[in-house]
Amino acid sequence: MLNMIDFLNLIRWKNLLILAITQVLIKYALLEPFNVTVTLNGFGFSLLVLATVCIAAAGYVINDVYDIETDTINNPSKVIVGKKISEKNANYIFIFLTIFGVGLGFYLSNLVGHSGFAALFVAVSALLYVYASSLKKMILIGNIVISILVAISIIMVGVFELLPTVTADNQDTQVTFFKIILDYALFGFVINFIREIAKDIEDIDGDFNSGARTLPIIIGRERAGKVVFALLFVPLIGIIYYVTTYLYKHQIAIIYFLVLVVAPLIYLCVKSYSAETKKDWRHISNILKLVMLTGILSMVLYKYILLA
Repeated sequence: MLNMIDFLNLIRWKNLLILAITQVLIKYALLEPFNVTVTLNGFGFSLLVLATVCIAAAGYVINDVYDIETDTINNPSKVIVGKKISEKNANYIFIFLTIFGVGLGFYLSNLVGHSGFAALFVAVSALLYVYASSLKKMILIGNIVISILVAISIIMVGVFELLPTVTADNQDTQVTFFKIILDYALFGFVINFIREIAKDIEDIDGDFNSGARTLPIIIGRERAGKVVFALLFVPLIGIIYYVTTYLYKHQIAIIYFLVLVVAPLIYLCVKSYSAETKKDWRHISNILKLVMLTGILSMVLYKYILLA
């Protein structure tokens, strides 16, 4: 019988929770307070979140199926597929979650009167499978693909909530808020891309034994670490520019970003420059996930900043 704890760990429930929180914040912290015209009611939006979460969960499952050999070396104590859940059952779970998520996507697309939107769910599901089966082992390609998918999960809310309601009268408003969503999607892409490289450095031993050709395997752990160090300046400079350009009049926002986003990024710059051990890179990866969360949570501030 399937153990619920093992199942939740298999689908990475913590990551899925962050995904769901992100989409909820976009609707209820960024769009609703400003009376932006949206498409979905509470039920429809719940379906969007559920569809996205199911497809993402399916991606985690199939990734574990293809990573049994690698995970046995990198994190033997955390291996689920093959130990706690059979590979056969894991494949069944993947198929069910994919069909259910894509099915919800088709229903939702027809609900908003844009059946073509369903292609997004199909494309994401297909990319997750191809990523797990082959792209993940290709230098930078897998990192870029999975980071694009993270960005798409954010953009998805804008696509379903804003695009179907665009008219000549509200076009400027809809475009403005869609651009804000795109800014967060770009932030998610960059942070996740850096984190993927950090994870590759952490998992270099298992990846090497499985025949993967990740960046640290090709150029070495030390050089890859310096790449992470250099890349961290991209979000750091970007956030500082964003705050000084758009939020400079709002002290609360400045303090929030300086303390919870900029400061951790500076810390990561220092840490990544001197990181050597697997433990160091796991720590960096975890802090990057935290930065992703604090960056996303900043959406809560817009209501108090712009409506003050």
